[in-house]
Amino acid sequence: MADTDWADDWPFEIAPLSPLMAAEIRGFDAAWPIDDLARDSVLEALGRYKVLVLRDQGLNPGAQATFTKRFGELEPHVNREFRGTGVPEVHPVNNLDDNGKSGRGRNIGNYSWHTDKSYMPRPSLATFLYAVTLPPDGGDTEFADMQAAYAALPDLRQSELAALRVVHSWERSRQKNGSRLATAQEILDAPPVVHPLIRTHPMTGLKGLYLGNHSSHVEGWPTEKGEALLQELQAFAIQDRFVYRHRWQPGDMVIWDNCALLHRALANYDMETHVRVLNRTVVRGSVPI
Repeated sequence: MADTDWADDWPFEIAPLSPLMAAEIRGFDAAWPIDDLARDSVLEALGRYKVLVLRDQGLNPGAQATFTKRFGELEPHVNREFRGTGVPEVHPVNNLDDNGKSGRGRNIGNYSWHTDKSYMPRPSLATFLYAVTLPPDGGDTEFADMQAAYAALPDLRQSELAALRVVHSWERSRQKNGSRLATAQEILDAPPVVHPLIRTHPMTGLKGLYLGNHSSHVEGWPTEKGEALLQELQAFAIQDRFVYRHRWQPGDMVIWDNCALLHRALANYDMETHVRVLNRTVVRGSVPI
């Protein structure tokens, strides 16, 4: 049986992009209203492939927000500086400084492995990222499969980790990646939260590691000991065998599963010369278990 035979009832074609994860959805226009079957089929595909790519889309911020809302509640960025001026829930991801000059940009946290909004009580289910302006080459995004990494751990190691809980913190994340420190308002908006280290996926029931740059330390452990464990597990989980790299094309809309993946942007292009702009929307998820 072909890998896609099980998806015969979906109202679009799907083509896997790698043996590990990621698939391209064909025959789908995100600018048009979608019915419940299309929405549910996209969610099923997301649970299976973790990264979905819609090519040749034409979306303004309002259309992107409307499309994303079909999948759940939109959540604006905790950093008010990153909220879009027209549609606050649409966050422009770019390499521009405060003066609009290209370079590394203000949001350097993009270049650290993370899962979006894990510092919230209900972290995001999925992120929708739409390519507006791309460099001629480079500016890729990498995704690391936390379910595959967990499955590769020895059974004894899985048992040792099963009951551990991890503190996730916007404030600590900013310190770790060298960004502007969290403001008092941001700390009020996103105080530290605790989630299981081994997360059960809300749609598929599969287990995976739940960590990344927003994770701070292990609850109940000495801070340094907990940080060391998280660093060890992340180093294991971002090996090439668990990673898919997406090479952006103009008009790409990429949707990914934050319950199962870490991701990061790559600074693998001439950032001083070229501008990279993508619009981001995020759907709030459920409390991790």
